[in-house]
Amino acid sequence: MNDLPIIIILLPLISALLSLPLSKIHKHLGRNVVAISIFAAFICSVKLLAKVIHHGSIRYTFGGYKAPYGIEFYIDSIGAIIVLIILLLGFITVLYTMNFEVTNERKVIGGAYALIGLLIVGMCGMTLTGDVFNLYVFLEITSLSGYCLIALGGSRGIVASFRYLLVGTVAATMYLLGVGILYASTGTLNMTDMRSILDSQDYTVQMTVSMCLFIGAFGIKMPMFPFHGWQPSAYTHAEPGSRPLIVGIMGKIPALAMFRYLYIIYGTDFKYFNLFLTIIGVLSCIGIIYGSIRAMAQEDIRKIFAYSSIAQIGYITLGFSIGNSYALAGAFLHLIGHVFMKSGLFFSSAAIRYRFGNFELSSFGRIYKKMPITSALIVLASLSMIGIPPTVGFFSKWYIALGAVQNHQFVYLAVLVLSSLLNAIYFFKLIEKIFINKPTELNDRREGEVRELPISMLIAIVTCFVAIIAIGILNVSVIDVIMMTVKGVGI
Repeated sequence: MNDLPIIIILLPLISALLSLPLSKIHKHLGRNVVAISIFAAFICSVKLLAKVIHHGSIRYTFGGYKAPYGIEFYIDSIGAIIVLIILLLGFITVLYTMNFEVTNERKVIGGAYALIGLLIVGMCGMTLTGDVFNLYVFLEITSLSGYCLIALGGSRGIVASFRYLLVGTVAATMYLLGVGILYASTGTLNMTDMRSILDSQDYTVQMTVSMCLFIGAFGIKMPMFPFHGWQPSAYTHAEPGSRPLIVGIMGKIPALAMFRYLYIIYGTDFKYFNLFLTIIGVLSCIGIIYGSIRAMAQEDIRKIFAYSSIAQIGYITLGFSIGNSYALAGAFLHLIGHVFMKSGLFFSSAAIRYRFGNFELSSFGRIYKKMPITSALIVLASLSMIGIPPTVGFFSKWYIALGAVQNHQFVYLAVLVLSSLLNAIYFFKLIEKIFINKPTELNDRREGEVRELPISMLIAIVTCFVAIIAIGILNVSVIDVIMMTVKGVGI
């Protein structure tokens, strides 16, 4: 049980490294090994979450070497939940991706699943690590895997990937500079040790400069307004099968990292802490409104979802900027819920492309007649994005709003209300196309093959549907687990 963190990392890592050579033996052998290893790691993550709930946060040192010489993993309640979600989404994504194997080249197929495995390794590592340099290592594993998966989306995907690579390199450089400043000041890379040293002496200048660098780095990776320029094209043109994993969860892990830097490493006693929260809050409000307005102007369903992601990331960072327990809990509840909302929407859009080869909103007339389950997920995820009870999106926004009221930050509350109205405009337009508009003669490329979709695709869609409802209904229990971490940072 004590070795669960490293097992969770090693299982998908080993399978990713074996995927390509195993695919040379049999085309699907590498894929099957990756799927089994991710599922096994998921079972381990369930046990890890149960252990954290019962015994509190866990510290694990790889090989028994203590900091600053060894690699330390730190697992709190939020980290344990997110790791579980990463592995669950990773597993259903592998099942889903099976239907987008458009080539018989074993190297391409084996390489794609190796990249998915490495992406999961990177995200789990970022979530579990208690060392700022190892966070960089896992961040780069995540980013490089993401670049390659986006590039697999074709010629436009390659262009989008190169754009992401350029801005990602800037983000990585900013992060390393920030780490260098903190290491030069504290002499340690361990997050907990770093906090105690920073509290003991006056490092205001170093902390201010490094904080600016970290906000820029994580802002690019999320992406947070105004660092979002690379996101719409990357999310739109990524490889269809893996797009839900990239969109659904990859941008959420830097948000968790930002929280840890703000509240665990720097802490609320930092001289300019409230100033940075205000800056993040203002940028979040602008991003929420901007993303919502841009989404309203799109006809390609993928771009609607891509621009709405900018707004949804804004909700998470807005919760961070409000900074009380209600808002932070709401931010993490929204982060968890948004994984399934946005992944579900991209699963659905890829499913429509799978059946009809079309992403244009104008072609969606009464598509529910041919794809009822997919249409139901689009409607549910849309309602959750708007914030309609009893979905998770309603409760996450409710907690953030409570936090804003508690701090008397009524401008933030107004932004939340306005953005929900804007979300309703473009999501109800989507719902109207699905249920009300005249039927469109679409070229059904799979007619006669399946009733709606293959079982492996329906598993992913149904999982997201159930998660959106279940997390909403069980929001109090989820909040209680989140609060174990939130209260631990001194809020």
